[in-house]
Amino acid sequence: MEFIEFGIGIVCLIVGFGSGWFLFQKFGNEKIAKAEQSAQKIIEEAYTAVDELKEKAAEEMRKELSQKERNLQQTFNSLEKELDKREEQIEKEKLNFLRKSDLLDKKERDLRSFEGNLKKRNETLDEKESKVSELYKKQEEELERVASLTKKEAIEILKDLMRETARIEAGKEIKEIIENAHQKAKSDASKIILGAMQKSAVSHSTENCVSVINLPGDEMKGRIIGREGRNIRSFETITGVEVIIDDTPGVVMLTSFDPFRREVAKTALETLIEDGRVHPSRIEEVVEKCEKELEEKLSVLGSDAAFEIGAVNVHPELHKYLGMLKFRTTYGQNILQHSIEVALLSGLMAAELGFDPILARRAGLLHDIGKAVDRNLDGNHAYVGYELVKKYKENEEILLAIKNHHDETNLSSPIAVLVQIADLISSGRPGARRDGMEEFFQRMEDLEKLAESFDGVKKAHAIQAGREIRVIVEPNIVNDDESEALAVEIANKIEEELHYPGQVRVTIIREYRSIDFAT
Repeated sequence: MEFIEFGIGIVCLIVGFGSGWFLFQKFGNEKIAKAEQSAQKIIEEAYTAVDELKEKAAEEMRKELSQKERNLQQTFNSLEKELDKREEQIEKEKLNFLRKSDLLDKKERDLRSFEGNLKKRNETLDEKESKVSELYKKQEEELERVASLTKKEAIEILKDLMRETARIEAGKEIKEIIENAHQKAKSDASKIILGAMQKSAVSHSTENCVSVINLPGDEMKGRIIGREGRNIRSFETITGVEVIIDDTPGVVMLTSFDPFRREVAKTALETLIEDGRVHPSRIEEVVEKCEKELEEKLSVLGSDAAFEIGAVNVHPELHKYLGMLKFRTTYGQNILQHSIEVALLSGLMAAELGFDPILARRAGLLHDIGKAVDRNLDGNHAYVGYELVKKYKENEEILLAIKNHHDETNLSSPIAVLVQIADLISSGRPGARRDGMEEFFQRMEDLEKLAESFDGVKKAHAIQAGREIRVIVEPNIVNDDESEALAVEIANKIEEELHYPGQVRVTIIREYRSIDFAT
């Protein structure tokens, strides 16, 4: 089409040129110039028209090519999608084929297994059939033999069968008699235990961690604190007991997880308040005196406990250890009161069952004596108590009861069994013990033992419910610089080995004294 237009332009050009030439010849030179101008104009217009036609033809050509390109792209995209669909379908068919192949393989394996099982069953049936045939043959032989027995021989066989039947029946009857005996024994044992519990009405108090001291007046609080707190600091350092002075009128509270330490501090503070002289040297003197007096009192407490349950000729040293149980607790239960209760229960049950009640009471009183010293020795309290009492020549049955009162598999003595039952009754009754208190006491003891394990440490006191540990060191072994390093070492070891809430403050106390006498 563009060629046709181009041809038309050429024709117009030729026509214009011819027309000019004709006019030039006709009208002469005058009009040649005008004709040339006109021709030139026509030529320019023709060129312009040709350029426009060419541009238009090129534009149409580009549009046509673009449309064809789009059509081709759409066709290509359509073919590509179709190819993807076919590939996906082929993949699905391939997976289905693999699944079917796996299923066929599984069915083939199952079929082979079934064939094997069927073969085994057939072999088993053949064996059973063979055994049945043999049994049938033996029965036939037995019948043939019985048919040829005499009357006397048949009677003997019958007697044997009757004896076997009688033995089986007798066994059933014996089993029934034993079961009835167990039930009756259980019922009688319950009655004996309940009767013993009713008769042993021992007062049972739960220890706590606080002692309250009444003051003659509130001005005494200032004297206890001392100038810049020196008196109260000295008292807490020496006794290892925290002194709580608050706004409550007329009272001061002492708190410590160790009942013995708290009792010494209570007695010492009451003595200081009554005496009126409160200063560091006097505090140290009174505390030392009260500690000695309380240790002497331990033997009296142990002797009173032995007298209460009727245990005579108990070694005086054991009286001291029994008295120490007054200041020991297990899960909040006072161990001395618990031991007295176990002794009474053991004696009452022994009397009901026909055993020696005096021996049972003595074993019950001494069964937990190892708890008086187990903090300072290795081993559980039962073994420690056994070794301790063994030194003082106690009865062998008492030693076994002490050693095995927590061991259910090694009870070779009836007294040991009674002591174990009484111990479970006393400690297992509702309200007798509190688990949280024992965990708290154990945490305080572990804290003190850890601090005392370092060289140069004289003693350590855990105060403020374990939030602070005060460590008293030997001044001749640990100097001031080493004290700071020791505090860091103890704090690091506490972090590594103990579990505790919050923070634990480590305070190192080093006091050097030079003493001489004028004579």
